Amino acid sequence: MENAFFSNCFPSATSSSSGSNTVATTLGGKLYFGTAADNYELNDPAYTAKLNNESLFGQITPRSLRWDATESVQGFFTFDDGDAMVALAQKNGQLVRGPPCVVYNELPNWVNSVNIATGDFQNILNAHCSALIKHFAVVSLWIFNSEAIDWMTATDAWDVFSEPISDDGSIRPVGYSPSGQGVSFIESVLYAARGADPDAKVYVTSSNMDTPGPVLDSMLNEVQHWLAEGVPIDGIGFRSHFTVGGVPSKETLIANYETFTALGIEVAITELDIRGADILQQQTDYQTVISACKAVAGCVGVTLSDFTDKYSSVPAEFGGSGMALPWDYNFIPKPAYDGIIAGFTN
Repeated sequence: MENAFFSNCFPSATSSSSGSNTVATTLGGKLYFGTAADNYELNDPAYTAKLNNESLFGQITPRSLRWDATESVQGFFTFDDGDAMVALAQKNGQLVRGPPCVVYNELPNWVNSVNIATGDFQNILNAHCSALIKHFAVVSLWIFNSEAIDWMTATDAWDVFSEPISDDGSIRPVGYSPSGQGVSFIESVLYAARGADPDAKVYVTSSNMDTPGPVLDSMLNEVQHWLAEGVPIDGIGFRSHFTVGGVPSKETLIANYETFTALGIEVAITELDIRGADILQQQTDYQTVISACKAVAGCVGVTLSDFTDKYSSVPAEFGGSGMALPWDYNFIPKPAYDGIIAGFTN
């Protein structure tokens, strides 16, 4: 665990006169630089001081909009945490990106506890995503003095379906869906998402697409099919969880992003973290990823999996490895932050 003494061991990160989001939008040509966040983190004043700073973050992905947080019991929706996070973002002038409606390994217990027939399962997927997206399609923002703001769309984009493809390139069954049914489930949920909010962009996201291989090839095939059939798809999200020193070359990343932008859709880096203790290599790696996105006009923005190691999910998800984010446990920017600024600037 990091502490104040550990933080003091970092080489001093260069202070930029402009924050990461300002640089991303003005010099990088992107729509935003953002972060995922959770409601319990809002109890930490040091955290919210950074999160509320639009010059640092122009977009928030609220984890409290995930399935287990919004419909832990079938048919009973809880939007309080999501509403609070969306209102915070709107008050700050930040975009909101909806997290995945469906992730194969993040289904709530009530879904996993019953062997649901294929047709019923499709209806459950569609009903959940429709209700969730429709709730946040149009909201009224009330600021602290109770003055009403114009009605506005709460979410700019939704990562509707995540991790639909196995490492071998096959379509992953979802929940109790039989093998081979995953494609139809994805398409049906994309239609449901579009119907719930025609103004929000609909994305499919995946990890393991940053290097050429079966996942990238399979996703390309699916996108080409969806476009040919008129299935709603506006973008592909890259869930980029790297190890320090394991980031592909800038040229490789550019080629992979352009695989999809060449089809007329956009891409975004929806979850970025780079885990490992070598902070100078980490700086280089962050710069590589950011500069690759900058080089592709259709790469619209970058979202961190969170911004501080204090609240990072990386140690839990990747076997104890950590130190993956640009701010340390004490909210001090690491050299990685300089890498981000350089990536958008150079």
